[in-house]
Amino acid sequence: MLVLIVLLTFASLTLGVMSLYWLLGRTTTTVEARLDVVDPSLVSVENSPLTTMTRAAEPINKIVPISAVEAAKLQKQLMHAGFSSPDAAVAYRAIQLLSFATLPTVVVIFCLSMSWSFNTTLIWGALAAALGFYLPRVILKKKIAGRQQRIRWALADALDLMVIAVEAGLGLNAALNRVGEELKDLHPDMHRELELVNLEIRVGRSREEALRNLTERTGVDDIRSFVALLIQADRFGSSIAKAVRVFADALRTKRRQRAEQESAKAALKLLIPLTAFLFPVIVSMILAPAALNLIDLFTK
Repeated sequence: MLVLIVLLTFASLTLGVMSLYWLLGRTTTTVEARLDVVDPSLVSVENSPLTTMTRAAEPINKIVPISAVEAAKLQKQLMHAGFSSPDAAVAYRAIQLLSFATLPTVVVIFCLSMSWSFNTTLIWGALAAALGFYLPRVILKKKIAGRQQRIRWALADALDLMVIAVEAGLGLNAALNRVGEELKDLHPDMHRELELVNLEIRVGRSREEALRNLTERTGVDDIRSFVALLIQADRFGSSIAKAVRVFADALRTKRRQRAEQESAKAALKLLIPLTAFLFPVIVSMILAPAALNLIDLFTK
């Protein structure tokens, strides 16, 4: 058992040193150095950290392959979380498999070093394996929920700015570009999505297709309704400013209703801590004098 611990420790240290050397001590080629001098954005995408991680993760993903349906679903979830790179799914899968293998190994080594029983080590190893497998999923869901919430809050400001821009005489494409620039510092997620819409329109895609791609990237219901409104207004030639103003009023009403719903749920949620912590203390304080009197009475 001591030999196994020594071998695992040596392997971990070796992998850690190799990773530090790859990240910090890797020399750049002449082409990369020249591109850095000209424009850092022109450096080849093949040398990005995500692509490097993807190449290192390919053998791991070949050992435990994923189906096409699950891969498409995972790619969509990563896109909702803000990771739009085509290599993001492979990198996420590698991180999940590595955490699934590394965390139970560390826990088992710790249990063996503490001389725990086999059953206890097996239980803690299984729990660590389950935690290592589901922890990346939980983190991904948290990032998706946080990003979608930020986009929902940014949509109200974007609608107000769009109404002002359209009424000032700008077209829809110019208004989207202007709104995206104005939201750059306050709402970076919304700025990035609107910037991608403008870039897709510039490269030749239709406005309808670019707006539908915005819906697919965000996964927010309010964005989906807003995109449907813009497409219908563009098709039928109606006033975009009037349609956006009406949608903004409806969105504010919906946000107010959501706030009222959450406030109504708060009273019900408070019953659990009150029942679990406050009521027992009150009951014990009320009954404590009577209990002390009974104790004194029966001890005499």
